[in-house]
Amino acid sequence: MQTQTHIPAENAPATDYLDGFIDESKAADFLCQSIRTIQKWRVTGFGPKFYKSGRSVRYRRRDLLEWGDARNRKSTSAYAT
Repeated sequence: MQTQTHIPAENAPATDYLDGFIDESKAADFLCQSIRTIQKWRVTGFGPKFYKSGRSVRYRRRDLLEWGDARNRKSTSAYAT
């Protein structure tokens, strides 16, 4: 039987950090890519999910993490599943 550990609220992960919107500059930094690269990814449909309101493009860190995790490979010859 496992016991549940109570995590104090001040030590719990901030869900708003992962769910908050960031601009393309911060998203590029988050992914260690250039702004131009993520702009090209948007045009081709390759990149992570993004949100657009008018001319503003925004990303959620959670979407960036999920997109990056989906591209995790053990070798260069590994195919996506």
